[in-house]
Amino acid sequence: MGKTKSAGLSARRTEGRRRSGRVTGKKVWAAFKLSLATALAAFFAVLFLTPIVLTITNSFMSASEISANYGSVFATTDTGGKVYISEKVNLKFIPDMVSFSQYITVLLKSPDYLLKFWNSVILVVPIVFFQLLVASLASYGFARYNGKLRQIVFFAYIILMLMPYQVTLVPNYLVSEWLGILDTYWAIWLPGIFSPFAVFLLTKFMKRIPTSMIEAAQIDGAGEWQIFRRICMPLCKGALCSAAILVFIDYWNMVEQPLILLRDEETHPLSVFLSKINSGEIGLAFAVATIYMVPSLLIFLYGEEYLVDGITYQGGIKG
Repeated sequence: MGKTKSAGLSARRTEGRRRSGRVTGKKVWAAFKLSLATALAAFFAVLFLTPIVLTITNSFMSASEISANYGSVFATTDTGGKVYISEKVNLKFIPDMVSFSQYITVLLKSPDYLLKFWNSVILVVPIVFFQLLVASLASYGFARYNGKLRQIVFFAYIILMLMPYQVTLVPNYLVSEWLGILDTYWAIWLPGIFSPFAVFLLTKFMKRIPTSMIEAAQIDGAGEWQIFRRICMPLCKGALCSAAILVFIDYWNMVEQPLILLRDEETHPLSVFLSKINSGEIGLAFAVATIYMVPSLLIFLYGEEYLVDGITYQGGIKG
């Protein structure tokens, strides 16, 4: 009897060790996968941040040092053609001597850059504000009502959203010329205000709002305007912030639209200047690019929480 109990106890201990070993093995494997994923994420984060760090640090280099390091990259021939780079480009993250001459030139000595910066603000801010206004109203209509006409119009919105801007650039040019707004800010504002992206994004969020909430509001005597203002808009706050951030970044970096629709270079945004870097403005380009990144970074850092909330929104309950 005692031998039987001893054998049973030994078997249970052996089985317990096996289970413990399997659990330990699973924990080790899970820790390994987590470490590998963290290492890969860190590698790609460093890889993506390298150009930003390089731009910021190089903006504090002197003009002579920048020319010595990167002059061959932007060199041109007498006819304006590019020169073949026969020597190794020296990428430096730490300047030999910190210099603020580039920022002094951009901010104090040459007002053209600040003028182009404010051109960017004038072009982008109305687009973001009025696109969200139009999109919130249109999205409410798409989310609340069903029908064949609604499906056809919404499908057209999706098709337009999937098209690259270069496809619609020629029609926008012809329409702007027909309306007489070519070479004015309206040629940029109108296509941006009625862009389908925010409508598509907000419609998907509004359709997640539980029908029971809207029906309860209707029972309490709420009209469509009250439902829109007091239920849909507060619940879609995260989606609105997400759309605002994405729309701002998209139009803040636009180049093709002002180049085609604005003939006067005085009205061009700063993004156009950054696309026309030449050998004599390399140092200024680093400083201007650093200044140009600040609004996008501030908006993203301020709205990051809203951006995540907008993505994780699930029918009135945040998961």
